[in-house]
Amino acid sequence: MLQNLSLLMRIHTRRQYAKVATQTKSKVREQNCSKPLINCRRTQFNLLQHERADAKFGTLPLCSKGWLHNKSKGDHFILNPTVSQEQLEAELQSLQQFLATGQIQLHPQLLENLQNELKITQLTAIQAQAMPIVDGRFHTLIAAETGCGKTLAYLLPVLNATLNNQTQETKERQFNTPSVLILTPGRELATQISQVATKLCVGTDLKVKALLGGNTKQLMLNPQFEEVDILVATLGAISKLVTTGIYHMDQVRHVVLDEADTLLDDSFTDKLTYFLRRFPFHRNHVQDADTVGTQLLLASATMPTNTREILQRVIDVETIREVVSPHLHHLMPHVTQKFLRMSKADRPGNLLVLAKQEMAKRRPLIVFSNKSATSDYVSIFLNNSGINCINLNGDMLMKIRLGRFEEFQRGICDVLSTTDVGSRGLDTTRARHVLNFDFPLHVSDYIHRCGRIGRVGSVEKSLVTNFISSRREIDVVQRIEHAARTGGLLPDVNANIKNIINKRIMAEMKEANVPLPQEEAF
Repeated sequence: MLQNLSLLMRIHTRRQYAKVATQTKSKVREQNCSKPLINCRRTQFNLLQHERADAKFGTLPLCSKGWLHNKSKGDHFILNPTVSQEQLEAELQSLQQFLATGQIQLHPQLLENLQNELKITQLTAIQAQAMPIVDGRFHTLIAAETGCGKTLAYLLPVLNATLNNQTQETKERQFNTPSVLILTPGRELATQISQVATKLCVGTDLKVKALLGGNTKQLMLNPQFEEVDILVATLGAISKLVTTGIYHMDQVRHVVLDEADTLLDDSFTDKLTYFLRRFPFHRNHVQDADTVGTQLLLASATMPTNTREILQRVIDVETIREVVSPHLHHLMPHVTQKFLRMSKADRPGNLLVLAKQEMAKRRPLIVFSNKSATSDYVSIFLNNSGINCINLNGDMLMKIRLGRFEEFQRGICDVLSTTDVGSRGLDTTRARHVLNFDFPLHVSDYIHRCGRIGRVGSVEKSLVTNFISSRREIDVVQRIEHAARTGGLLPDVNANIKNIINKRIMAEMKEANVPLPQEEAF
């Protein structure tokens, strides 16, 4: 009997060992069969680990290398996530823990609104790093990846300082004389920032106003005069209203350039530098009853290469403190990115298939185009195909454009067709899929478009799909793929698009022996 029992026990033990061994082998197989960093249709181009970081462009085999050939249509490669959303959330810092360090003392009402109105209880690394510096009234440049909460990083300490100054000051300001000016390149972004600021100012005496372009003449003919503390404005609108004397800038203590890369583009530079020269940035830390010093703050996910040269016209750049994220100008590590080679004629059919799939899953989709005409076409095509789509681009009249983005944000419509107007700074937390119907011709635009998904507060998996159809698009894709294979910085991230275009035109004119215009010749 004992022998039989002993035998049964040995058999049972062996079975247990066999079961554990099978499970271990299964885990090993799962690890070995886990998704590579880059998954290609032609498996010889799959990548399991990064190539050497110092590898120069052109020295590595690329899946997209042969895409210039007509027969490459139908090829694709996928950049798989290297970091999970859970890992990103684990890097967040508790708000209470941050405040306990004593680096910043938040006004009680501001803290209450932050938690109750915005439902924020955790801070990102860039917020925790930037807020004490901004609160210390230093000129600050916040350069960090899209979707990491840069707006709150400057807005919270600026509102905090404004509330504290309000209790100390006895001198009353005139109407239309703000103490904070936030400049943005777009109307939708100005609206969004003013909404966040309004929520943070609930229960305080601070007045927030958004000043949008498109109806400036009406405002000049029938000006409104009211109390305003926080003014969020587009550059074109505020510059005209200040010139005509409707708004006064002599009491502004904080000037913010949100999406500074776009505002520092050559198309804005002259107007911006002329406007900024009116502020006494050099007196920022000087305590003087007659002159109010002004703090300059800049926030962006990409910066022009000539940023210092532009800012030197209005401020001593050595006084600007930089808060730079280690992830700046890198590919988003937590978002899947697909690159599909196809002909232009195949794009509408593929767009319709993807849009139907996403609508069946109720996953909000943003479709980007390079031109307003293409954005119009995408919207008309999808609506005619039975898919409700909102169109938003810079060529639309303000009365038509106003509220379009809010319709997408509120879930009235789940598909947004837009140009790069919709890629700068807008908080599209509910979006799950970005589709580049036209692939961007500049790396900085690709960074901003991808940044509409995978943002702080998004917990679901996100996807970027890219349609690649032209020679110029393939050139940009090859440089992005090279950066993905080495794990290094994205190349040529120069947000000064107008400057890039002008240089290319002039180089082509030089090649063709065409005389250069006198004002632009170097």
